[in-house]
Amino acid sequence: MAELTTLARPYAKAAFQVALQDGALSAWSRMLTLAASVAEDATVASIMSSPELSFEQIADTFLEVCGDELDSKGQNFVRLLAENKRLALLVEVSTLFENLKANQEKSVDVEITTAFEISSEISEKLVQALKTRLQRDIKLATAVDPTLLGGAVIRAGDTVIDSSTRGKLNKLAETMNS
Repeated sequence: MAELTTLARPYAKAAFQVALQDGALSAWSRMLTLAASVAEDATVASIMSSPELSFEQIADTFLEVCGDELDSKGQNFVRLLAENKRLALLVEVSTLFENLKANQEKSVDVEITTAFEISSEISEKLVQALKTRLQRDIKLATAVDPTLLGGAVIRAGDTVIDSSTRGKLNKLAETMNS
């Protein structure tokens, strides 16, 4: 997977720079998300890997599927990827772009998984605590997983805070088995 990231990074950075320069981060985010979804489709993937088609034909077919959702710069980006046989990297490019966008906007997506539904008051307190700790705006998503038994698991980018009962029991079992 690291190799895909390495290949996708220059394209994501280039798209980010164009979007930043044009003040169109949200528009590029939408375009790349759509293009990544199209690239993941099995039918489109088989067309993209067809040795019988030229890169122009592949790009035209890809853009046809996208419809009018891509502006001219987005279409040129897809054509560049097709020319370099890198359309399959669109999912990774989109992910890297979103990371760059979040860093620029000083925000982070946080997912809190709890054993039981939490109130909006507790959610707000968690958002404020995480905002202070991470020094970023927080985009919160909550989920319920009854297998946690109690507590919560917080995922913020690469950071995972596991204060669930299940997590603590697993740590205790590891300690006892050591």
